[in-house]
Amino acid sequence: MRTRVFNSKEQIFCEWRHRWVRLTPEEWVRQQLLHRLVEQLGFPASLIAVEQAITVGTTKKRCDAVVYDRQMLPLMLIECKAETVPLTQKTLDQAITYNRKLNVPYLLLYNGPQIIFVTLSSNGQNTITERLPRYTYLLRGE
Repeated sequence: MRTRVFNSKEQIFCEWRHRWVRLTPEEWVRQQLLHRLVEQLGFPASLIAVEQAITVGTTKKRCDAVVYDRQMLPLMLIECKAETVPLTQKTLDQAITYNRKLNVPYLLLYNGPQIIFVTLSSNGQNTITERLPRYTYLLRGE
């Protein structure tokens, strides 16, 4: 990951947005996660959208990231927080609110030390684990 100081502010180059962005604690976590997904877990970089714009009701929101399948259907919604911000029910509720628009089968909440991976089920029997999935796992729906 490339970083720099520009106008006295730290920045990181976002490969997905193809531009320099302000290096906040949350952005650092997001960039680390995205690189890990691509480099270690087989996620195609071209199928990840960062700061995906959605409309919830009349409000415009941005998902931290959305992973797509090979048919460009949304597959997993990612919500990141800074390392010092614990993942709570409020974080999960935020992702669920965004998911009302996207209707993905998987949610990933991540702050570095904590991982919450949720497999959503139509019968309400959702599965929660504390691991990062491989991309092939998402495609198979195991």
